[in-house]
Amino acid sequence: MDQKHNRKKKFLLPRVLGAKDANALSRHIIESSNSTESRSLKFSGFSSPATTSSTHTEAFRVFAATWNVAGKTPDRGLNLNDFLPSDDYSDIYVLGFQEVVPLNAGNVLVIEDNEPASRWLALINQALNRPSPPSDVYAISEAAASFSFCRSVDTTASASPASALQTPSSSPLDPSRFHKSSNREIRRAAITRGRRLKTCTCPSERPRSRRSYRAPCLMGCGKNADAVESDTTTSDEEDDEVRTSSFAVSDVKSPAAAVASRRERYCLVACKQMVGLFATVWVRRELVPHVGHVRFSCVGRGIMGYLGNKGCISVSMSLHQTSLCFVCSHLASGEKEGDELRRNSDVVEILKNTQFRRLCKRSGRRIPERILDHDRVIWLGDLNYRIALSYSEAKKLVEANDWGTLFEKDQLKTERESGVFRGWNEGKIFFAPTYKYSWNSDNYAGEDVTSKKKRRTPAWCDRILWYGEGIVQLSYVRGESKFSDHRPVCSVFIVEVAVPDNKLIKFASGPNMKVGVEELLFAPSSG
Repeated sequence: MDQKHNRKKKFLLPRVLGAKDANALSRHIIESSNSTESRSLKFSGFSSPATTSSTHTEAFRVFAATWNVAGKTPDRGLNLNDFLPSDDYSDIYVLGFQEVVPLNAGNVLVIEDNEPASRWLALINQALNRPSPPSDVYAISEAAASFSFCRSVDTTASASPASALQTPSSSPLDPSRFHKSSNREIRRAAITRGRRLKTCTCPSERPRSRRSYRAPCLMGCGKNADAVESDTTTSDEEDDEVRTSSFAVSDVKSPAAAVASRRERYCLVACKQMVGLFATVWVRRELVPHVGHVRFSCVGRGIMGYLGNKGCISVSMSLHQTSLCFVCSHLASGEKEGDELRRNSDVVEILKNTQFRRLCKRSGRRIPERILDHDRVIWLGDLNYRIALSYSEAKKLVEANDWGTLFEKDQLKTERESGVFRGWNEGKIFFAPTYKYSWNSDNYAGEDVTSKKKRRTPAWCDRILWYGEGIVQLSYVRGESKFSDHRPVCSVFIVEVAVPDNKLIKFASGPNMKVGVEELLFAPSSG
């Protein structure tokens, strides 16, 4: 009996990384325990959740990415491999965009344009729910029979699975239908299908009567008490639209529909737009029943200090018994001396004014209402912090790939050490500054222009930070897409979650869940 109890409390990192890689990471952490550089990578924080005899801890893989797309609308041929690697099989995807629409007066003051965000949704869905590799014959057979998000295929006996996958889709979420589907159709198709998000996933001390939950519109719609609440209201027409488009597993009548629901590896659980900011959260289909308390909070910090051309979207949710918060922000721009003070002010106001509605009133469960109240927090976005060097000085260091010297002059580093981001963590940066590039080029803006007004000092504007114990960063890289004047930045984390003992979940997210040794972040030796 004791052996069984001990096995249950054992930390499960080797199951996520693979025993060899986990041991290598553990040895490195022990060897680097005296180094302040590797402080954020220690596992000592993995005892933080208030675990009791009724819960145990399990590790989940979280992929986070941020991209300022400079107001450009994607077409159906855009390759997202630099943003969503095809060989990544995380449990949760947190994807934040900035400037999905041009930040002009029409978009800021008049009406919000949702079409670009809908196109990004379709492309993300296509990338995350791409067909399985050809080696997986069973998965391809399932996909061939599916009418789901990305494919609608002929399942006649004469058609092979491989050829069936090439059949054009009738789904609004197929990028090939960008110009045929309305924004409303795309939003409807993006709703979590075959599962229903619950407002509250807190364990009950006594059995409850079986209750049906309506799947919420994850663009911020819904006013039903049983649906996920947000800080926005919508028309009754949109509310009715969601009601008719949602269905439970028991509603599926046809075998093809059941297969389609099984084939979708990832489901959208949170989605919100504020002018140019756009945040989405996707989770493995098996985890959807364990996601709850999904809430949004938006803080505008743009024109006049409150409009939405700058600011943040924060998403709060729970996974099992652990609270998670994801912040997608676009802070004040500018590289003149003193502009960093406006960014600092944005951060202070975001932390001060972000407020999540309380959905659960059960005793004994603390539902966070502020960003820093959560167990785990990831903050990503175009933070716009610059490098305190002249253009020529910074350019020389960039050409020499001297990231260490360049990073010493980074404004966000200063704020993390003794400013508004004190207490927040960031991985070591081993990649070139992500801003500002000339269009469709590998050259920084300024290299091919003579006007100093158009020249920008290269900077790491696009960043991913985290706050709280129980988070280990595995990788921190940038993509090389030339779609925008910013390069996307991606990070992978292992996040500890408290799971009730009566909740049995599948751990492996995919055949390549094992993390390679080269993906681990090792701090350079001080010796």
